[in-house]
Amino acid sequence: MDQALRSKLDRITNILFAGGVNNPVTYIEQLSYLIFLKLLDERESDIQRERKMMGDAARSRSLFPEQASRYRWTEWRFKSGNELRAFLRDEVFPYMASLVQEEPQVAIYFQDARLEVDDANVLKQVVDELDSIQFGKLGTDVKGDIYEYLLQYLATQEGALLGQFRTPRQVRLAMVEMLNPDLGDTIFDPACGTGGFLIDSVEYILAKYSDRIYETPIYGEEWLEKKGLTLEQARTQMPRLQTWRKGAGEKIPDWELLERSIFGIEVSRQMMRISMMNLVLHGIRNAHVKRANALSEMGGLTDEDLRRRYRVILSNPPFAGVLPKESIRKDLPTQSKKSELLFLGVVMESLAPGGRAAVIVPEGLLFGSSTGHVELRRKLCEDFELLAVISLTSGVFKPYAGVKTAILIFRKPVAEQKRTDLAKVWFYEVKNDGFDPDKIIGGGRVQTPEKNDLPSMLQKWAEFKGTGFVTPPGIETGTLLPSDAPEPQSWWASTATIADNDFNLGAGRYKPRVAEATPEDDPIDLIRKTLGNEQAISSDLEKLLADLENAQ
Repeated sequence: MDQALRSKLDRITNILFAGGVNNPVTYIEQLSYLIFLKLLDERESDIQRERKMMGDAARSRSLFPEQASRYRWTEWRFKSGNELRAFLRDEVFPYMASLVQEEPQVAIYFQDARLEVDDANVLKQVVDELDSIQFGKLGTDVKGDIYEYLLQYLATQEGALLGQFRTPRQVRLAMVEMLNPDLGDTIFDPACGTGGFLIDSVEYILAKYSDRIYETPIYGEEWLEKKGLTLEQARTQMPRLQTWRKGAGEKIPDWELLERSIFGIEVSRQMMRISMMNLVLHGIRNAHVKRANALSEMGGLTDEDLRRRYRVILSNPPFAGVLPKESIRKDLPTQSKKSELLFLGVVMESLAPGGRAAVIVPEGLLFGSSTGHVELRRKLCEDFELLAVISLTSGVFKPYAGVKTAILIFRKPVAEQKRTDLAKVWFYEVKNDGFDPDKIIGGGRVQTPEKNDLPSMLQKWAEFKGTGFVTPPGIETGTLLPSDAPEPQSWWASTATIADNDFNLGAGRYKPRVAEATPEDDPIDLIRKTLGNEQAISSDLEKLLADLENAQ
């Protein structure tokens, strides 16, 4: 995304914020409506060109037939003032919501949609700015970058409480790489928020099926521009720099297969819309994203939703909250009412045989002593293949949360079988993730590319995977390391050892200890010195006692 486009987006943001649309979620939602309408208009132009060339053989159906053409962007963009606002609010939005049969995804997007830009002049300015952007001429990667650029406002001071909807990019990218999704894998997030995991999975697959692949730092391309460095120069200066690969996916043989493979559930209607638009701008128009509560039988899930199983599940579900027992799904492998246990249960229940999952959990879930905690961990260790517990730094979700978290990586066995006691679980401690854990500037953490353990963690994961997940990297739990050994970051424990510890999965429980250094002083000298100190103390006490007796 070039500087000119960034400047245009900044102008749109400033216009809306100055016009009173300064709640980050509302701002992104309102902008999403307008972008969607512009995209639909450009798509209609493509359909009309196809119909002129192919006549009745054209496959695509018009979105705005006959009298409905007046709802196209190109037909109403010249309106202004209250006429523009009223036409959008009272006619365009209701028409889009009515396309239940013709375009169900569009209808879902505009269901209960409200235009909340009250100032008609502000609305006109935004429409004019968006009208100058030809989205159809932008690559999928650029359109995706546009939305990522807009989503940064969820982390502003005004939107700090909304950060719960976003998982830091560096963590998402690492989790996606560990699961290695591929074309044909069904990919699911039961609490998808803004769609970050789904987008990153799509981009990961696109890079696999691209002739031209380029890498960009986790901080974005503009970060390199500001530093005046090429990626190669930055890597030389900062060996721990984390990047991700991008490509157009021109070698994907069946784009519809990719679109049909993306599934997400989100309880917030606003977040569901944001997630859908995020996917649309990344080229995925027909993903299965819906508004529902993944934990509840009364939350909007269909029988098909409950029966569906997925090959890849990535999620950072909400940690807080307790559901009434009557509302909780009966098919989950836990009787708990705590949302963090219920969401982990959803992931376990939704995984297809041979499928793999990466889910972020609060650290308390790893060692909680309640019956619900212990029983769910037992099922995870015995009925699934628990591969890794990645302990994350406590600052990873700042500035909007300081909770200590971990990533659980596990697979569901293809056949009904129990894991053997010889199976091993890998533990890794992430102390740095490329951002300062304490410094917050401009609503975000300060970048520290020279301090990032995630690339090293991914390298060790690749080694573990190369052994068929039989031989974890690092040191066995219980090992006493020499006093001059560095503190370990990578270690492992057998399933039998974990079972003996009440299925406690806390990384620190199994971390090998470093022996204390042997004192270099002569023990005889130490004893003499100690006796001397004791004699001096005794003499001082006798003197104090004598002074007290004389004072009486």
